[in-house]
Amino acid sequence: MMANDLFRKLSCGAKFSNKNKLPVKRKLETGSTTSLAKLKVCIKAEPDTGRKVKASKVTKSLVATPVEDTRIKSEDSSSDDSGSELENRDQKKSVQQKKIVPPEKVELINQLRLNRLRNQHKIHVKKSRHSPEVPNIIESFDQLSTDYGVSNRLVANILSCYSTPTPVQMQAIPILLKTHSVHACAPTGSGKTAAFLIPILHHLKKPMKCGFRALIICPTRELAKQTQREALRLGDEMNLRTHVIHMVDDPKKCDYSFASGRSYDILVTTPNRICYLLSQNPPKIDLSNIQWVVIDEADKLFEDSKNSFRDQLDTVLTACNNPSKTIALFSATQTRDVNLWVAKNVPNRIRFSIGLINGAVELVDQKLLFTGSESGKLLAFREMVAQGLHPPVLVFVQSKDRAQQLFTELIYDGLNVDVIHSDRTQRERDNVVRAFREGKIWILICTELMSRGIDFKGVNLVVNYDFPPSTISYVHRIGRTGRAGRPGKAVTFFTKDDTVNLKSIAQLIKSAGGEVPDYMLQMHGSSKKARDTLTQKAPKRAMIRTIPTFELQQLQRKKRFVSKSKGKNKPMVVSSNSSNKSANAGKSKRSKPSASKK
Repeated sequence: MMANDLFRKLSCGAKFSNKNKLPVKRKLETGSTTSLAKLKVCIKAEPDTGRKVKASKVTKSLVATPVEDTRIKSEDSSSDDSGSELENRDQKKSVQQKKIVPPEKVELINQLRLNRLRNQHKIHVKKSRHSPEVPNIIESFDQLSTDYGVSNRLVANILSCYSTPTPVQMQAIPILLKTHSVHACAPTGSGKTAAFLIPILHHLKKPMKCGFRALIICPTRELAKQTQREALRLGDEMNLRTHVIHMVDDPKKCDYSFASGRSYDILVTTPNRICYLLSQNPPKIDLSNIQWVVIDEADKLFEDSKNSFRDQLDTVLTACNNPSKTIALFSATQTRDVNLWVAKNVPNRIRFSIGLINGAVELVDQKLLFTGSESGKLLAFREMVAQGLHPPVLVFVQSKDRAQQLFTELIYDGLNVDVIHSDRTQRERDNVVRAFREGKIWILICTELMSRGIDFKGVNLVVNYDFPPSTISYVHRIGRTGRAGRPGKAVTFFTKDDTVNLKSIAQLIKSAGGEVPDYMLQMHGSSKKARDTLTQKAPKRAMIRTIPTFELQQLQRKKRFVSKSKGKNKPMVVSSNSSNKSANAGKSKRSKPSASKK
């Protein structure tokens, strides 16, 4: 009988389904003499052609062999074991790879990671054949103490002011800690002041009686005082002395030579004052021990003007005759004149920029508003006030006369408004800035004086009442808001006469993610001569007033009529000298005929 036939007979009536499957895990029955059940097998005789065989019943007992104790494993457990085996293999491979990777490859991987971080933070380094090797960026301020040996006191002061380094600080601080000269361009409010103050404070370490060792040049006195406050805050408990030149007229207080006995470490000043002290005979200031020269807002100091700083900078660098000095230039915008001067005088510098050069801050919501004419600007501003303003607010105009005119208009609207310009005294300017910082002044009207470097915390709105003369001026104006990661808003008024720079500023707003009408982008560009003329000379604008023209003419006529009437009704007043002269003349006339009679 075949095996298949035997299996069919044995399994006759059996059903195979999921119910009678074996459990996932179980133990087989074990025993020394385990046996299976007895089975009766009936074998039928088949007919044969040759002979007859009788059918008989045969009984046979089947005894099972003993089975060892074994476990039946499920598919899940087997897959777990295979997964653990794969993990062990991967771990062994990774350990072998770690052991095999050479240090050159590890350094290359680290460099690729840092370059990825540079691209992520939009740090663009421009190398030249004269520039040294660019140091790696820092990812946290804790690296200053571990990698560069910065004191714990200075790191604690930094962490009390900043949590993480900004992009310009990530690249500029390692460069200056290596005492390399640098030319950096970063957006407004990105922490450029701390980027050059931290390396200076680290290298100076402690006060010394050897004169000034660091020179920081700023375009305005307000920015110089702000830099001094930042240096005092970062250098807390380091006893380094930071000084700002306030006056140059007093011969006792303006003498900073070695003979005067006055000792400071860091000098923060404007270019005109230091050049005046150097021009005295003998010079009233000694810069022979200067180790650091920092030029803040470099593009402003190099722009074309009557008192251009380019000629004065040669005098300052000649006085700083220390051959090992480090020169650093920082600004939010770049111009061709600055790049040419730096390439000629500081060839071994490292040059880098953050984001788009001469671009606007993306955190500022920018808007262009057409007002029709000059009289429409005042109506538009009053409408903004009626809708609700969130102070503090900065309002920029093109001249100090227009600033005073706008102030006289708004002061009667019941607003906390004040004005600052170059005609006000230094004490008045300081008081205005202090009151604006403290929140006592809601709206501050200013000129280009306040558009450079001044950091007001939390300025919510910037209004360009007069259209900026250039794109660089526009970038610095709106840069007073949206600082240190805070959002801000900027509104720029323009009329039909402000079409010279309208297209370029509209393109700048578009590149920063703002919405601009299409007709502005399709306008014809202005000539370079027209743009240069606008930057050198402000356009003529109508007076800021609410009185109509015919009423103003009537008032002028009344004034002329009153002045003429006062002149006619004014009695003749004869001075004593004239009366004496007339009396003497009368006597002489009388005396002459009497003499002739004699």
